[in-house]
Amino acid sequence: MAYELQFGDLGEYVGMFTSGGATTLALTAVSTALGIAVGVAGAAGSGSKHTWLRGLVRGYVEAIRNTPFIVQLFFVFFGLPALGVHLGEYTAAVLAMTLNLGAYSVEIIRSGIAAVPKGHLEAAASLAMSRGQTFRHVVLPQAIAKVFPALSSQIVITMLGSAVVSQISVPDLTYAASYIQSRNFRAFETYFLITAAYLVMAIILRLLLNSAGKRLFSRNLRGAR
Repeated sequence: MAYELQFGDLGEYVGMFTSGGATTLALTAVSTALGIAVGVAGAAGSGSKHTWLRGLVRGYVEAIRNTPFIVQLFFVFFGLPALGVHLGEYTAAVLAMTLNLGAYSVEIIRSGIAAVPKGHLEAAASLAMSRGQTFRHVVLPQAIAKVFPALSSQIVITMLGSAVVSQISVPDLTYAASYIQSRNFRAFETYFLITAAYLVMAIILRLLLNSAGKRLFSRNLRGAR
């Protein structure tokens, strides 16, 4: 028996689709800002003269990179309450996404820092710039410029990975799909539409990030040559 497509049955759920997509993008935006901040701090710490700090950063990075994101999410939402830390579903989702993106950002930014020409550091030292000033004004801008394409890709991966937050009842795009197909039993049409939505959002996000990178870092890249 041939399957008859009925996308029209999804019309009444447009508002839910839109709300779910907005939630996905909002979670991505917040976790991106916080995750990159964590990445910068971690990359700076990985080059610290303090062994304990370097070890702490390395332990954090290895723990996150070698465990599934959904397990990290469940640990934050279901595990932390055992220690008396109770987080709402949105807060737990943002925290888990931030920690995940932050760990990958540490390694990405660290590689960018390593690629900064030593001559630029020597020039900063000759101007009597402190270690902190050199990092903020000389090293970090060049490092971010060099690795921005890799950071952009990781941000898109984070957005796509956010689909699992529906498992803790965050009403994102995937949650909307699960809810809708359980009501109208049109699983193929529902998940086809959601797949297309994620594809479009990923492509647009990547294009926006690429455009922003060219505008923000073109001067840094020219100066680093």
